[in-house]
Amino acid sequence: MLAGVRELLPVLRERAQETEDARRIPDESIKALQETGFFKLLQPKTFGGYEADPVTFYTAVKLLASACGSTGWVASILGVHPWHLGLFEPQAQQDVWGEDVDVRISSSYAPMGKATVVDGGYRLTGRWSFSSGCDHATWVFLGAPAFDAEGRPVDFCTYLLPISDYTIEDVWDTVGLSGTGSNDIIVEDAFIPAHRALSFQATSKCRTPGQKINPGPLYKLPYGSVHPSTITAPIIGMAQGAYEAHVEHQRNRVRAAYMGEQSKEDPFAKVRVAEAASEIDAAWLQLTRNIDELYQLACRGEKLPFATRLRVRRDQVRGTERAIAAVDRLFENSGGRALKRGTPIQRFWRDAHAGRVHAANDPERAYIMYGNGEFGVPVENAMV
Repeated sequence: MLAGVRELLPVLRERAQETEDARRIPDESIKALQETGFFKLLQPKTFGGYEADPVTFYTAVKLLASACGSTGWVASILGVHPWHLGLFEPQAQQDVWGEDVDVRISSSYAPMGKATVVDGGYRLTGRWSFSSGCDHATWVFLGAPAFDAEGRPVDFCTYLLPISDYTIEDVWDTVGLSGTGSNDIIVEDAFIPAHRALSFQATSKCRTPGQKINPGPLYKLPYGSVHPSTITAPIIGMAQGAYEAHVEHQRNRVRAAYMGEQSKEDPFAKVRVAEAASEIDAAWLQLTRNIDELYQLACRGEKLPFATRLRVRRDQVRGTERAIAAVDRLFENSGGRALKRGTPIQRFWRDAHAGRVHAANDPERAYIMYGNGEFGVPVENAMV
């Protein structure tokens, strides 16, 4: 699979501008990714997936984002959803994959709607933004609080809906990650059967109904570790892509302001390149070390320490910060010609900063949770 992804990179790199202009991933790119087996990496073996080591998944995401930020972002989002569905009731998994194991799911987890408990399930209404890759999916995950008949909040869940229960409104017109097609999802009083709702209480405890048919270690990992890392991995990939584009750019750059000096001979430019490379490596090493540590604990059937889960979140947001710092350092070292539309460096710079504003990258909240844990203050958060 990784070999197939690497073979795709030159094509995705060539399509990067086309992807940005179209404001969505080309169908050809999604088809090519499907043919490599990428979307089955985190899918349960029960439904034809690979149940791969999560580090393999994040490695593929990083590679894809190093060629095209938008493609890497959408691949990461759509690619992690088979893992999330593997946590749902078996009937929900059968609903989606029973007839086609290649079905894709998009998402918008922010609580932008409202669910009401009714007989047999929930009634859901609302508008959700930022559903990346929704044009390439026929199901969606949506987050919302659940209220009882008296209007009292009783839970917070992820709800699984088929495309017949929602509409997509094309609103995505942005300065970064322009090709992700992260449009709005609109739901009007849809009925959600109880088996298609998953409480965040279950995911935070790493005890989910899907484990009845998916008992492997992959499905014992915390949502608050797997999903946020899915956001940081493509940003690190974008930083790697910016690094590669910058080094290539600098090989032949002549600085007119410095009497024709070649940039590759500039010692200060070399320092900036080294600093950026170190930040990218540090971000990647922390992310993969932490995820692998959790996975190995799960493989051995051991408890996942809360302190370790807090460290994963701490280093995940720090990884995003490191990647952004690296991209900024490279961009400021690139000169005026890097500003030209169509050049990779400015696209990676815009895409990385667009990814930075995702809610999973809020550093202060993650750092406070980590600090609370260190000082013995109770931590209640589904994103750990």
